[in-house]
Amino acid sequence: MSSNFIEYEKSQPVGEIPSVEEYADSSNESSIEEKKETISSSHEVDREIELVVERMKASGEMDDILADDGGQFIIEKMATVTVSDAYDILTEALEYHKVDINFPSETLSRLHLLVEGEEAYGQSTEIYNLDLRMEAALMKYHSPYPEVRSVCSPTDDPSIPVETFRAYVIGISWVIIGSFVNQLLYFRQPHFTLTSQVVQILLLPCGQFLARILPKKTFQVGKYSLNLNPGPWTFKEQMFATIITNVGAQSPVWGQYYPVIRESLFYGQKWSNFGFNFLINMICQFMGFGMAGVLRRWVVYPSKAVWPTMLPTLQLNKTLLMKEERRRINGWTISKYKLFNILLAASFLYFFIPDYLFTAISTFNWMTWIAPQNKNLAFVTGTSTGVGINPIPSFDWAMINYANPLIIPFYSFINTYLGTFIGAIVLLALYYSNVNYSAYLPMNTSSVYDRYGKTYNVTRATENGVFNIEKYKEYSPPYVTAGYYMYLCASYSVYTFAFVYVFVMEWRTFRDALVGFWQGVRFRKRSNYDKFHDPLSVLMRNYKEVPDWWFLAVLAITVVVSCVVIHVYPTDTPVWTVIVIFGIAMAILIPCMVLYASTGYFMSTNMLGTILGGYLAPGSGVACLFIRALGYTVEDQSETFVGDQKLAHYSKLPPRAVFRGQLIGTIIQIVMSTVALEVAHGIEDFCSYTQASRFYCAWSHSIYTGTLMFGLVGPTRTFDTLYPVVKWCFLIGALAAIPLYLLRQRFHRQLRYFHPVLILGGMTRWGSGYNLTYYTGGLYFSTFFMYYIRTRYLAWWSKYNYIISCALTAGIAFSGILIFLALQYRPKTITWWGNVVSSAGVDASSTTLKPLPAIGYFGIENGTWH
Repeated sequence: MSSNFIEYEKSQPVGEIPSVEEYADSSNESSIEEKKETISSSHEVDREIELVVERMKASGEMDDILADDGGQFIIEKMATVTVSDAYDILTEALEYHKVDINFPSETLSRLHLLVEGEEAYGQSTEIYNLDLRMEAALMKYHSPYPEVRSVCSPTDDPSIPVETFRAYVIGISWVIIGSFVNQLLYFRQPHFTLTSQVVQILLLPCGQFLARILPKKTFQVGKYSLNLNPGPWTFKEQMFATIITNVGAQSPVWGQYYPVIRESLFYGQKWSNFGFNFLINMICQFMGFGMAGVLRRWVVYPSKAVWPTMLPTLQLNKTLLMKEERRRINGWTISKYKLFNILLAASFLYFFIPDYLFTAISTFNWMTWIAPQNKNLAFVTGTSTGVGINPIPSFDWAMINYANPLIIPFYSFINTYLGTFIGAIVLLALYYSNVNYSAYLPMNTSSVYDRYGKTYNVTRATENGVFNIEKYKEYSPPYVTAGYYMYLCASYSVYTFAFVYVFVMEWRTFRDALVGFWQGVRFRKRSNYDKFHDPLSVLMRNYKEVPDWWFLAVLAITVVVSCVVIHVYPTDTPVWTVIVIFGIAMAILIPCMVLYASTGYFMSTNMLGTILGGYLAPGSGVACLFIRALGYTVEDQSETFVGDQKLAHYSKLPPRAVFRGQLIGTIIQIVMSTVALEVAHGIEDFCSYTQASRFYCAWSHSIYTGTLMFGLVGPTRTFDTLYPVVKWCFLIGALAAIPLYLLRQRFHRQLRYFHPVLILGGMTRWGSGYNLTYYTGGLYFSTFFMYYIRTRYLAWWSKYNYIISCALTAGIAFSGILIFLALQYRPKTITWWGNVVSSAGVDASSTTLKPLPAIGYFGIENGTWH
């Protein structure tokens, strides 16, 4: 067969096969009769292939298969699978995918009819048998998800170099650069980031350069050999280096907390030296590393763990490294590589306009220009002060792409946007009703205020970093904005709601994963892939799996080290709280990761760690900080590591190579980021809002406020007195999950794409300064690309969608780097109407609905809040 089926059809039409004599002349080893049977069999297969292609073209259901470079493999499998095998495959698939929201609904309905039989299907016997075999072959040998098929090959070549010397050299080099730069400049406002996508693009010329200059020599070290240059830079090497550099493409969790514990502006703990920060950094990283291995059976091996956020990375590397055959798809013949470069250049140049030359079109609050001083108009339509109800909110891809509209599934985007919009209406109602005195404060910020309407000054309620009840009585209780109040209620509800709802929806997955995990620990020589029969897992059986006990060993050692470090250093944190917070975080993490892997919605448990810290270690802001950091790191770092493991699964990389790559990359990142923290500590006025180079540490200020409020003042005083409804949201969320699950099960066809966790999650987007401005533009793009184009032009969508997203995002990333270095590090501003009109009215100010009462303060009566 030719490598291109379409070319095969043209060059050798079905029926034009060699004659018996010609065939006989080619070999003298087989009998004429055997050759006749072979010719006959070949003719039958060719005829079946022809029928399959004709049916695919007629139905239009699998256009992406015909347009894909690996389509011929699947077509051949469709032509050879038997009817009886096909029936069994589809019956099993229906059971597995019956609650799978990502599984195409049209395909699901068609499978039901096919399994019910020829009469229910309503087609001729020939068409019924053909469709039955086609769908079954797709299930058995490829992916039922078009988005996965667009980036993932159904075949594998284990001989392709992966874990090479040059891949390690490049990956480690970029981890060193990326981890140091990203950690140091994370504290600056605005901060500069070497994103993983930028580094991913830079890996290609580095790999090709080493492939040209390295000598083609092999060194033997014992039973191992080291080939310096095995040939051209490969796709698998690129993916392996990408996974290593992904470790260093973000600042570690502890980097956000470090200034709070060490700098005199905050807690000023002088004992927090290089050694301590290195150990805590290591603990935070390796807790996530170990948990990622535990999570594999829930979010890596199952085929319905799609991980939509990982797919663009695969598509970009596929475009950069793999040759593409020219085809006409819906009238388009341009290659993905060429389109990527065109859009990359266009995005790079265009971003100068909204980010520097004409900033008004970035936060396009044009409706407030009608009456700049009208507070009501600003509250409803404003970009900064209000909820952002604006039909044309931005012309800036950085704003439009904030919620990944070309990556997140359409149903996920719609559900989350619906929750955000409902949140906007509720927020306006809360604010205009002056609930909890919120009308005396700005509407939608994360800041905490006192009864005088000023930012809460925690030093007026503490003495030497310790809570002082008498000073607290004289000063003020803490008040939060209406937006933050709604965020707290929605967050606490979604924690328990998601845990119960996802568990009952996916209880089979949880059960099978737990059984498989126990068996993996008990029978260590058994492959984890044996229990999974999807095509990717079958292909991955060619490689040695990483035993569960490797990850469990890392996790156990890390927990022990964390207990020792917390005990030896004066952290004010009881050792038992480490075990408690780790257990709670792990219990919530599993459903959170299952949700993220299927929908692309990441549910942060950051605030939960803060509240738990206040309850577990009351009266200590330092202890609250450590408990919060340890709780959040399990979730955040696990997501990074396990996401990369799914990336490796899609790319068919050897798991043990990935384990070594992630381990080495993590160790280097820990060292370099800790060095960067020491360098940052030496900067004059570090974290001060008057720092000359704008190293403000904005997020560290927020962490400091949160740990003081909930660690020193404590959640009991805060919630029991001021916001008693918040603590009941835990119970409300848990109780609401079962009725909504039963409702969805009762009306599963009508409510197939209804996802209450995402709706509730959309309401948690408030309380941090973000509003509908950051999501409405994305709604238009999601509707057009993820719904309209995907449903009508699937082949076009499969080829170009992720590349469009990658190109536009990479363009603004490179442009942002240049703008930062050339125009923002030492600010060079352009002052004209287009750069000041957005901030000319009350929308740019922290205005309030009500002025302070005549007595000079608001709130509950004196002496009643302690």
